[in-house]
Amino acid sequence: MSNSEKTKYISPLSTRYSSDEMQYLFSEEYKFKTWRQLWIALAKAEKKLGLNISDEQVAELEANADNINFDIAEAQEKIVRHDVMSHVYAYGQQCLKAAGIIHLGATSCYVGDNTDIIILRDAAQLVLKKLVVVIKNLSEFADKYKSLPCLAYTHLQPAQLTTVGKRATLWIYELLQDAEELEHRIALLKPLGSKGTTGTQASFMKLFQGDEEKVKLLDKYIAESIGFDECVPVSGQTYSRKVDAYILSALSGIAQSAYKFSNDLRILQSFEEMEEPFENKQIGSSAMPYKRNPMRCERISALARYVIIDSLNPSFTAATQWFERTLDDSANKRLSVSEAFLAVDAILNIYINVSDGLVVYPKIVEKRVMEKLPYMATENVMMQAVNKGANRQELHESLRTHSHATAAKVRLEGGENDLIDRIANDPIFNLTKTEILKEMIPDLYIGRSISQTQEFISEYVNPLINKFNFNDVKVDLKV
Repeated sequence: MSNSEKTKYISPLSTRYSSDEMQYLFSEEYKFKTWRQLWIALAKAEKKLGLNISDEQVAELEANADNINFDIAEAQEKIVRHDVMSHVYAYGQQCLKAAGIIHLGATSCYVGDNTDIIILRDAAQLVLKKLVVVIKNLSEFADKYKSLPCLAYTHLQPAQLTTVGKRATLWIYELLQDAEELEHRIALLKPLGSKGTTGTQASFMKLFQGDEEKVKLLDKYIAESIGFDECVPVSGQTYSRKVDAYILSALSGIAQSAYKFSNDLRILQSFEEMEEPFENKQIGSSAMPYKRNPMRCERISALARYVIIDSLNPSFTAATQWFERTLDDSANKRLSVSEAFLAVDAILNIYINVSDGLVVYPKIVEKRVMEKLPYMATENVMMQAVNKGANRQELHESLRTHSHATAAKVRLEGGENDLIDRIANDPIFNLTKTEILKEMIPDLYIGRSISQTQEFISEYVNPLINKFNFNDVKVDLKV
């Protein structure tokens, strides 16, 4: 970072969190290069439909498509206070023969809104690919630990058993739903096309002398040139701002899922059952050298909160647009949409890193299971005793009394869990300690955890993973 940069505010989403690839999609360069591609698409379509535009003019536009003269555009904008017309002017300075046909018949939203849709598509596809990398990492983790019994919780209190791998399928399933939602939203994206000032295409009707078929074909050719099947059927000056709300709602869903995972792992790290990757030279605390804080998951939680709240912005913007358009969307869109993508990109970068290096401590997991298993085994023990002729209701009351007495001993006196000995010494059960211990096998209490995990990965996860190529996904955490 240069000294001049250190004197200005720069978003930490850029300096600390988001990838260069995602930042480029929201960069000035990508935006203005896309504007020029749209002007080229417009000129080609208009020429194809019979307007007086030459091959030489189109070739000149194409030759300068990526050679953006930012200095000229910036100087012109200070004079005219209009970004689109400043770039029309700057492009025209490089394309003297084509200067007169740049932006022909269009309004500012032709380049602005169509570019926004292209960026939404490209950024959402990058998010989707990274999301599926997380799903892939977690599915491999789930398969590896599908048979390791662990405590399952309701109300954050030990309930019954599950397995470490089965729990991971809960994280994956939420991400699968997020992937499906984002795929759906990408599929629904349509560019604005060439709709004119209030969406009536009046300027293009003038250009094509009232030929409606040519005006309709203009939209079709533009859509195809930028990788879409069709444009929106109707609009005001802009595409509906509900599109932004829908996309950011999908990003919020990803943030919600990541938040839940990060909180679960932070709790599990407190239990010392699992932890996020911790590097050899990593410092957990400036004051306490022994600390191994879950700082990556804490960062996921922090960024996820930001995205969830930020997703409200386009909802309010969509609700407050007046008639065919107002401009109170612009400043908000520049912030809310870009930063939601940058933050979700950062979340997924961390999530990929964490899910690829999750650490499990099986001995701790087993120790905590065995501490609570006597309580969970009481129903099986009760059935054993009933089969020997005992009264179920009397057994239930006795088990309640013994369980509470054991819990009090453990919590108040720091003693060991002696529930098994209490039951073995209670004549109402008529069971030996050896008979009771036969019910103290964790695998008896995990239900279909193993087969559920296998079926879920095979039937739901792998078909999604197989649709993607992950070779170009690279994650390098900056901090």
